[in-house]
Amino acid sequence: MQKKVITFFMLIIGASLGVTFLPDLWQLMNLAKNNVLNNTLTNGLIGALIFFIISLIFVKYIVLAIKEVEKYLSEQSLTYLLFGSIGGLIGLAIGVLVSIPLFNLNIPIIDNVVPILLLIVLGYLGFRVGATRTEEWRKIFTSKSKKNIGEVLDRKADESFRKYKILDTSVIIDGRVYDIAKTGFLEGVLLIPNFVLYELQYIADSGDSIKRVRGRRGLDILNALQKEDGISVEMYDGDFEEITEVDSKLIKLAKLLDGVVVTNDYNLNKVCEFQNVPVLNINALANAVKPVVVPGETMTVQVLKDGTERQQGVAYLDDGTMVVVEDGQYYKNKPLLVVVTSALQTAAGRMIFAKPAHAQTSLDETTTADKEEAEKPTDNKMDSVNNNTVKKKKRKK
Repeated sequence: MQKKVITFFMLIIGASLGVTFLPDLWQLMNLAKNNVLNNTLTNGLIGALIFFIISLIFVKYIVLAIKEVEKYLSEQSLTYLLFGSIGGLIGLAIGVLVSIPLFNLNIPIIDNVVPILLLIVLGYLGFRVGATRTEEWRKIFTSKSKKNIGEVLDRKADESFRKYKILDTSVIIDGRVYDIAKTGFLEGVLLIPNFVLYELQYIADSGDSIKRVRGRRGLDILNALQKEDGISVEMYDGDFEEITEVDSKLIKLAKLLDGVVVTNDYNLNKVCEFQNVPVLNINALANAVKPVVVPGETMTVQVLKDGTERQQGVAYLDDGTMVVVEDGQYYKNKPLLVVVTSALQTAAGRMIFAKPAHAQTSLDETTTADKEEAEKPTDNKMDSVNNNTVKKKKRKK
């Protein structure tokens, strides 16, 4: 369809150019008096035929050029395109004003070619100035009162700021990103690429009931993010057809937009770090805000299953932290007061090692009793020494 439209427009252009310029060609060839050639219908048909042949040769390259332009425009923000268009219109208006005297000179090339070149150059320069000076344009279009407030309150983002936070499929399904964004800890725009949305839809349509529930949960999270007033959500319609993996597409998009990948996938996190792509890991954030426990601290847990070692039990805190309880298999499915003995931080999260509090109390009591028993023989020895001393004094008397 696109090729047919391009061919149709080229036929119109060829017909109009044929009607305009072919009479001069017939005049040079001394064929102006030939009414069969030199008439409006014939000239239009000849021009249309010439451009039809040209379209058969170049239409494929024109379609590719249009796709490249569409791809470039889809990667730009709405603010960039809006202010760029305004700047381009202003540049064209200036070009028209400058070209008016040139049209009246009646000098070949200067009165027809130079004005066209001026329009192209000034239009392009206007677009570039408008697209690259968005902050100045905003100040021009805002009122004076708002401008004064902005000068006091507005701040420019530093180099560490990334406007776009690109969400991964796993972090959308996880759902915690909604709560984090709702609290305001994520700055900028949450960007949802189309290929991530298609993957979510594919998971939601899966024959596996577990995958289907996960996919629908992800779609619900997206709808909740879009409806939240304080959260800015945008869609990215572009795609990278030469790349098949969604993770690779996310990394490519983050490089193009200078954005940040938001995920809870450990492997994607490592790949992003290797390729110098900024990444925010929800699991790393969760581990960072978990409460710190110190040896000797007590807590109440419920042992749910046996551990890997003998007589061990495994419990979980509300934030998902795993607690390994010594001799915990004897207290399964019961509330148990435990004492923390140590904590271990791993790449997968934090692990806490503990033992039952009554076992610790018994151990302390045993240790105290042992100390008392150790002290008793010392007292007996002192008594025996004193008795021997008294006996020796009696013998001397």
